[in-house]
Amino acid sequence: QVQLVESGGGLAQPGGSLRLSCAASGRFFTINDMEWYRQAPGKQRELVAGITISGRTNYADSVKGRFTISRDNAKNTVYLQMNSLKPEDTAVYSCNAEIWLSNLGATVSSWGQGTQVTVSS
Repeated sequence: QVQLVESGGGLAQPGGSLRLSCAASGRFFTINDMEWYRQAPGKQRELVAGITISGRTNYADSVKGRFTISRDNAKNTVYLQMNSLKPEDTAVYSCNAEIWLSNLGATVSSWGQGTQVTVSS
């Protein structure tokens, strides 16, 4: 079984920065695509950014130029650097990974538990 654990959330002022991390742990796995999602109160979950195993990235229009997704394949970790934060970025951020389980010969989608990001003065 593979677990994803997020960290780095918290309170930031408008215009400030936060860096989220999502680390995968377990055995006999390879991580393919990794993504960050967010869900604000009363709103649907939305894709924030994604990165493929080769490093190709995509972003929601609302975060382009402010957020940067990256990954360290040796550490099985994905990061989300969030700059120029706005109050509307306030949400629970969760990472999702497409994982190949070599011992089962199967691909599964795994979610982290989520981390709260609050942007407020």
